Amino acid sequence: MNELGVKDAKDAKMTRKTQKNSQGVLNSRLIPFRVLRESFATFASWIPALLLTTTALLSACSNTPPTPDWQLNSLGAAERATAAYLSGNTKVEALEFAKARDEAARTAQPSQVARIELLRCATRVAALVLEPCAAYDKLRADTTAADKAYADYLSGQFGPADISLLPPAQRPAATAALGLQAEAAASAVQAIADPLSRLVAAGVLFKGGLASPQVIATAVDTASRQGWRRPLLAWLNVQLQRAQRAGAADEVARIQRQIGLVQGQ
Repeated sequence: MNELGVKDAKDAKMTRKTQKNSQGVLNSRLIPFRVLRESFATFASWIPALLLTTTALLSACSNTPPTPDWQLNSLGAAERATAAYLSGNTKVEALEFAKARDEAARTAQPSQVARIELLRCATRVAALVLEPCAAYDKLRADTTAADKAYADYLSGQFGPADISLLPPAQRPAATAALGLQAEAAASAVQAIADPLSRLVAAGVLFKGGLASPQVIATAVDTASRQGWRRPLLAWLNVQLQRAQRAGAADEVARIQRQIGLVQGQ
């Protein structure tokens, strides 16, 4: 092979390597988006445009209009806020949430800000912080039917008409909850692929008094696998209270040791 042929072969090899690395970068960036998209369906409308934009940047051959900066900035901040809250970092969560909200507010569209508030409320439900979603309620009049249904679901005040408007991952558990079918609800929660969505469903069941030992165990295992300190401590304490009421001394001691580990004791 002549010198030119060798050079061409090297260039082709380098191009393939660059494309492979670029795809790896793209995949690594998409992983956190799946968490948000499954647990908070109203963000799903942002995802296709965002993915197209990312692909366009990598390939430089797309006619797709660029995604507005506010969407990218808001989604990124919301992702960081969610991660911070679940890990127990309240200060970072507050800062990143404020950024996400401010970016959405640049649109002057209450529905965009409301979705940030709903995401924040969903993380609270996942961690058993059972408080009203007051900031969303102030914006409720200007939100979509799907947003309203999701808000009602998070509050535990939802009905049959809301089911079809919920994120697909939440519908089986919501249907079972309406029918007061604890066993079916537990199976539905366990079948949810996304960890945050699974914790949200478990939290809703807890609000409705349908969190069976299986649901609680699923929530503990989910938070543990993700290393999410805040929801893990919340669900471990639920397990602890049940064990104490049952007089299961060995179980109480075991759970207390787990809580101590998470708390760094």
